[in-house]
Amino acid sequence: MSFAPMAAAIDWLDAYRAGDIDAILKMYADDAVVHCGCVGTKKITGKEGLRAYWVDRLREYPAFDLYNLQPTYVGTLISYVSRVGVVSAILTFNASGGIESLTCGFSKVSSERGRA
Repeated sequence: MSFAPMAAAIDWLDAYRAGDIDAILKMYADDAVVHCGCVGTKKITGKEGLRAYWVDRLREYPAFDLYNLQPTYVGTLISYVSRVGVVSAILTFNASGGIESLTCGFSKVSSERGRA
């Protein structure tokens, strides 16, 4: 059975939208790194750091609808609508299918929403 990164990205978004922190955390590799550029720049590592990040993320930036999904040369790009705009995330996976890195930030679409 082969690993499908795009399906894994959808599973990640589904868990995020459901607010299922345990399911989200199970998707990460033990040595995962999150680079969040949504509000400032944060680098999150370790299980405790990831849990704290996701507790805050679920409270402050819940995810709603899927906006875009596509493969990239480094991983899978998934964009979703949050209450403050469109967030784009690139997920990279290890050989076992665990998320080894997440890099996220507000999409250019978000910054252009308020312009006429």
